[in-house]
Amino acid sequence: MHSYKIALIKGDGIGPEIVEEAVKVLDAVSFKEGFELKYEEYLLGGAAIDATGDPAPKETLEGVKKADAVLFGAIGGHKWDNLPREKRPETGLLKLRKELEVFANLRPVTVYDELVNASTLKPSVIQGVDLIVVRELIGGIYFGQPKGNDGEKAFNTMVYTKPEIVRIAKVAFETAMKRNKRVCSVDKANVLDVSQLWRDTVEEVAKEYPDVSLSHMYVDNAAMQLVRDPKQFDVILTGNLFGDILSDEASMLSGSIGLLPSASLGEKYGLFEPIHGSAPDIAGQGIANPIATIASAAMMLRFSLHEESAALRIEQAIKQALHDGYRTQDLSAFDAKEVCSTSEMGSIIANYASK
Repeated sequence: MHSYKIALIKGDGIGPEIVEEAVKVLDAVSFKEGFELKYEEYLLGGAAIDATGDPAPKETLEGVKKADAVLFGAIGGHKWDNLPREKRPETGLLKLRKELEVFANLRPVTVYDELVNASTLKPSVIQGVDLIVVRELIGGIYFGQPKGNDGEKAFNTMVYTKPEIVRIAKVAFETAMKRNKRVCSVDKANVLDVSQLWRDTVEEVAKEYPDVSLSHMYVDNAAMQLVRDPKQFDVILTGNLFGDILSDEASMLSGSIGLLPSASLGEKYGLFEPIHGSAPDIAGQGIANPIATIASAAMMLRFSLHEESAALRIEQAIKQALHDGYRTQDLSAFDAKEVCSTSEMGSIIANYASK
């Protein structure tokens, strides 16, 4: 029996609850598919601060590199908001991403037919939406130097090098080749020099993919187009800051941020996490939606472990659970046959995945 090492980072808030349900589903599907998953837990974020004083302990940064993949929940909360920025939970996550060199963040957005009424947009606008945001994850303004804040003036620097743009653009074009062969590159080239380099470089990379149609869109227009006509998009390629904002906006097309997964990929490592935050206001109540984390686990099986059959099994199980009317509280108003707790939803999906 083939065995894989999985690093688990449960994190803060609802993180431990949703990761537990993903593990439940992973165990069910790995047994069915005939491979074994061995888990090792590590601390990051607020939980790490409380235990060690460091949001990204050395033990975590070294340990995750020994695993075949990293499954992550969520970090942060008001408890740590008043700490210096370098000591906050979010700094720990940025450090983890940089340490693993996971430069490509893939965020698929699919509108389930059963939840077409869950979005605030008209069903006619969102039914059939199937797009993916390819976001550069370890460059741009979040990591640019110099930066500073002296109390009177603060500044950050947006920096991209040509090699950074080339490698993320290739991920987008390769992704498009497996989909509908359309890439929309989002930038702000009309006012930002860094965006002009982005656009020029993406144009160069596009020549290597003659079968893929490339378009460009300014980020402000893209934000509007995502809610006006989201079905026009196949693959959205963009930088760190713009991708952070646009992918959260796109998440609401599905009706709940609790539905959408993500994969962060590099040359060697893979980090998989739901796109939502730690939601400390509902932590411990058993009402968090675990589907985004479970779907992230499916992406982990696909991209890092290359267990495609197991990934498809989980994705089909999620669809079946929604089709049969099972809903967590965030979706309880939309054709719910039964409103489930976090644990109940995990068990339902695990049961479907094991059949």
